[in-house]
Amino acid sequence: MDKKKLLKQLGQLGFPLMETSEDPDVSEALAEVVKSSELRLWEGFPVLLANVAEEHSFDYEMVLKHLNQKEKKNFKLLVLLALALYENNKLRFSWANRLKNNFSKKDNENLKKIRNYLVHDEGVSLGGKLIHPSRLKETFQNYFERNAKKTRQLKERHEELSLEYSLSQLFSAKQKELFNKKLKGLPLTKTEKEYYSRTVKKKVSAIANPELHRLAQKLMDY
Repeated sequence: MDKKKLLKQLGQLGFPLMETSEDPDVSEALAEVVKSSELRLWEGFPVLLANVAEEHSFDYEMVLKHLNQKEKKNFKLLVLLALALYENNKLRFSWANRLKNNFSKKDNENLKKIRNYLVHDEGVSLGGKLIHPSRLKETFQNYFERNAKKTRQLKERHEELSLEYSLSQLFSAKQKELFNKKLKGLPLTKTEKEYYSRTVKKKVSAIANPELHRLAQKLMDY
């Protein structure tokens, strides 16, 4: 696989190097990251693995079929490094637990060793390269901060749309306009003030009634 195609697939799998709309080959993409021996991609492997395992079909054995013996060793170490980082961040994934259930005694010992390296900010030797915990943690943290920001934005947008829908159920377009103008402290014309007091204010008063709100909530539970 050429580098351009690999970067496009990684973008699709959650490692934001390049966006793509194509369906990625998960096993091949993970294998190519291992084969690349690029430090930047290896530092991003925990991000990639977490996203792949949660959003796509991840098959550990299938990835191994794309690798030679040396690459298989590096892949296992990258997986152990990722799991150690998750544990260091107190993250628990059901797929990770299933994976660890198939580990050998030596694998579990190596996992514990790598976790200790991360805790003490000691470099981890992998495939002839030294992975620095600070860079590894920064890459991982940056991803989750971006993800959290996106989640907050989606939640805020959902709340905006939900409020807009609810207002539309109670007010006409003109009444909703006056409601928003009054809420924002914008000046109203004489006609708008009269219409607001005569119609909109009565509805707002009803909405603000705590007993009415309680009864409405009770009805929603039925």
